[in-house]
Amino acid sequence: MPLQRTVLKPFYFNTSAHLTRITPYQARNLAEFLQALRECPEDSIFHHTFQTLEEHHFIPEGFSNDFAHWALTECNEPALAELLAGVDVREFTSVAELRARLVQVVEQFLERNPATVGRSARDPLYFCTSDSVVLPTSFVAHSLQEFTEGLRRVSVHSIHHHFIEARLRIKLMSNDFSQWLYEDAGLTQPARALNRIDIYTATLEDIRAQIIRIIERVLT
Repeated sequence: MPLQRTVLKPFYFNTSAHLTRITPYQARNLAEFLQALRECPEDSIFHHTFQTLEEHHFIPEGFSNDFAHWALTECNEPALAELLAGVDVREFTSVAELRARLVQVVEQFLERNPATVGRSARDPLYFCTSDSVVLPTSFVAHSLQEFTEGLRRVSVHSIHHHFIEARLRIKLMSNDFSQWLYEDAGLTQPARALNRIDIYTATLEDIRAQIIRIIERVLT
């Protein structure tokens, strides 16, 4: 018989719509890219690394963040692209730390490759940010069983909202699903297991399936 576990409060599944805005920061070469990385708003760093994962999950080729993709396709710098793509955003507990690591990667690359500093990109990189409008869905979970059913039925946009986009709101430390499991369902280990899911190589559908499997192990 499935385990019945009391939760302190229900989980409300939401989704979000985004209005992308172009900031004043742009890069026409790697020198300008480095300067913009240092000065742009934190939510622009988040937008080009975490938030656009939703788009990259539907692209069969290329890198998982916009900076690496631009370095490859517009600057023809595959070595830099690999380095930028190799920055694992899950290792950072603040956008400031993530920014510092990206800046370090570019600084070190330019020190080793000074001829690339002023070389013009084919197209500039426009640093963007986005305004999010949170929208409720019809799915509410009053138990782990209902939580699992909600995970199965919500759109991938809701998965992205709670599992990836929420990380900016809670300073990259976790995600909405893990927070609820830990704080309201008293499930520390499953909450930690969710945070270990690879958000790079997994599609949003893969992420959904992995989350469901983790919760189902608790219910059996």
